[in-house]
Amino acid sequence: KKLYTHLQTVSPTTYCRLNAAVPILQLYFRDGSDLRPSLRLSRQSITSLIAALRSDFDHGWETDIEVLVFLYWLAHAASYRVVSMAFDIPKSTVHDIVHRISRAVICILKRVITFPTPDDLEEVGAGFAQLAGSPAFCTVAGAIDGCHIRIKAPASDAPCYFNRKLFHSVQLQAITDHKGKFIDIFVGYPGSVHDARVLKNSPVYTGRLYPPAGKCILGDGGYPCLSAPICLITPYREPVQNPVQARFQAKHARARNVVERAFGMLKTRWRSIFFKALEVSPAFVPEVVACCAVLHNLCLQNGDIVDAEVVEDPADDPPEPQNTEASAGEDVRDNLAAAVSAPDNCVPALHEHDYL
Repeated sequence: KKLYTHLQTVSPTTYCRLNAAVPILQLYFRDGSDLRPSLRLSRQSITSLIAALRSDFDHGWETDIEVLVFLYWLAHAASYRVVSMAFDIPKSTVHDIVHRISRAVICILKRVITFPTPDDLEEVGAGFAQLAGSPAFCTVAGAIDGCHIRIKAPASDAPCYFNRKLFHSVQLQAITDHKGKFIDIFVGYPGSVHDARVLKNSPVYTGRLYPPAGKCILGDGGYPCLSAPICLITPYREPVQNPVQARFQAKHARARNVVERAFGMLKTRWRSIFFKALEVSPAFVPEVVACCAVLHNLCLQNGDIVDAEVVEDPADDPPEPQNTEASAGEDVRDNLAAAVSAPDNCVPALHEHDYL
């Protein structure tokens, strides 16, 4: 720790010369170098993150180094020992840095993951209408879904974390806009809990936080179709009864798929976190996942986009449970389905006659 504290007082050039065994730092302080292979973020995204975390009390480039250590740990899901060897700093210092920066990222979560303003809702609705290919979806304000984050079996309460996909996990519930940006996240429930129960206990449901009146969000068949306390529209159960429902199913799937792509981008960028069991304590998992969601939004803001290599399979979702406490949204869904099938323009032949 004394050596690390001393090196914080020297210039970056001197530090890299003294620490020739730290290629990540040499790469960072070299202008124009690509940091994505090592840190999964572009240089512009990293600069944006450092600026968001920096306070008036920070000085020098200490924050830069700590952010690089945290991103390296996150990008590789490596042990503290491995990160300690990569940066040539003590393992206990790596532990302190990871937890300190993760707490700092959580502090800016509400600034990065926010609901659209009333002025932005019109753009969001137009975006979903374009995704669906139908102007009827202009009242959509988001898409919701859940994602399982694989973890190692905890020492206590392991059966609670064992999900229907036959591995231990913690759940991430997210709502995205038409661009795949997270506008709300709720993470921490064990994997055995049904998606509908996670929703029922989330602040967005209990507090009726979103969507606003006159708007709705889209969900898959794992959720109940609701009009209150929040308006949540799900697809019809298969097999559909008529062409109107079939047409609605196709449009609904096209619009709702944006949340699947958002999860796909999240998993592709942080593949070491989401493609294998996360080897941290279950209490720390929600904080790590929330940090990944914050970084996802920062990357989108900076044009740092990755192609999703994997998309969640909605066919794996179980049927929705009976929910007698909430108002059913079948009438809202029927109206939306009818609007999807309604002709955009009046048939010319209708103008050729007078009707009483």
